[in-house]
Amino acid sequence: MPEEEKLVNRSKEMTQIIAGGLIIGVIASLLVFFGNPSNMGFCIACFLRDTAGALGLHQAAAVQYIRPEIIGIVLGSTLLALAGKEFSPRGGSSPMTRFILGFFVMIGCLMFLGCPFRMIVRLAGGDMNALFGFAGFFLGILTGVFFLNSGYSLRRTYRLPALEGGILPVIEIVFLLLLVTAPAFIHFTEAGGGPGAKHAAILVSLAAGLIVGAIAQKTRLCMVGGIRDIILFREYRLICGFAAILVSALVCNLVLNAAIGGYFHLGLAGQPVAHTDGLWNALGMYLAGFGCVLLGGCPLRQLVMAGEGNSDSACAVIGLMVGAAFAHNFGLASSGEGPTANGKIAVVIGILAVAAIACINTFRREE
Repeated sequence: MPEEEKLVNRSKEMTQIIAGGLIIGVIASLLVFFGNPSNMGFCIACFLRDTAGALGLHQAAAVQYIRPEIIGIVLGSTLLALAGKEFSPRGGSSPMTRFILGFFVMIGCLMFLGCPFRMIVRLAGGDMNALFGFAGFFLGILTGVFFLNSGYSLRRTYRLPALEGGILPVIEIVFLLLLVTAPAFIHFTEAGGGPGAKHAAILVSLAAGLIVGAIAQKTRLCMVGGIRDIILFREYRLICGFAAILVSALVCNLVLNAAIGGYFHLGLAGQPVAHTDGLWNALGMYLAGFGCVLLGGCPLRQLVMAGEGNSDSACAVIGLMVGAAFAHNFGLASSGEGPTANGKIAVVIGILAVAAIACINTFRREE
C-alpha cells in the first residue's frame, strides 16, 4: 500500500475513533440525566455486578438490576459484526485461564468501585479519587506489558461453529426478555434502595448500549489497548478515543451542572459511589490493569469481542460476573465508607494469582 494511502487510512481511523469517543462521552453523561447513578452513566463492572445480582448470584439488595446497557453493547457489537462480515466464532485460547483473569479483574474493579470506563466517567464528574485509580491502572498495564515483551501468550484461537459464537448474544436476548417480563425469580433493587434502583428507562438504556457497542466494535475502542499501544508502539489512536470520552462527558456534565446542578463536583470527598482511600483505589486498578493486559482488553473490549463471536472473551465476561457475585457474597467489594479487610486480602491474592498466571504463560518451556 502506498505511503500516502496509509496516511489517509490512519487519518480516517483517527477521525472515527475521536468521533466515536465524543458520542460515547455524551451518552454516558446523558444516561445519568435519564436516571442512572451519578458518575455511572456507563460502568461495565458495576452493570455486570447488578446483572449478577438480578439473577440471584449475590444477595446484595442495593445492586440488583439487569442492565440493558450490557445487553445493548453485546448485541450492538454482534449486529455490526454481522453487517460487516466480521462475525467470526473462535476460541480455545486458555478459556479457564481467561475466566480466572476475568474473576480477579472484577475483584480489582470493585475495590476501586468502577471499571476503566467508569474511571474516565468519574474524572469527568470531578472525582479526583479516580486519579489514584488511574495511577495504579497505568502501573498495572506497565507490568503486563513487561510480560508481553517477555513472550507471554495464552496460545492461539481456533475457528468454531457459528452456534458457539452466538451463545452469549442469545443469552443477552434472554436477559432482555426476563427484564421486560419481570418474572418473580428475577431480583430488583427497591426504589431508593441503592444504585440498582437508579436507572434510565429500558429503551433508553438499551439504545445507548447498542450505539456504544456498535461504535466500540467499529473503532476497537479499549483503554487498556490504548495505553498498551502507546508503550509498545508509540501509537496514540485508541487512547485518543478515551480522551474524547473524557472531554465530551466533562463538557456535557458542566452544561448540565450549570443548568440544573448535581453533575460536577470537583474534589475527593463526597463523591457518589466512591471512597477516598487512595492506596486501595490504586491497588484495585493495578490488579484490573494487569489482568486486562493479560486478557487482551478491558471489560468493554471483552463484551465487544464476545459479541463478535469470541467464546474466550465470553469466558472472561462470565468470570467478571462470578467475580462480582463472589465479591458481594463474601464482603470483598468496597463501599462509600471505604474498602473492607476481606477486600484488601482478596486484591493482594488477586495480584499474586495474576502474576503467577503471567509467569507460567511467559516462562514455561515450549511443549
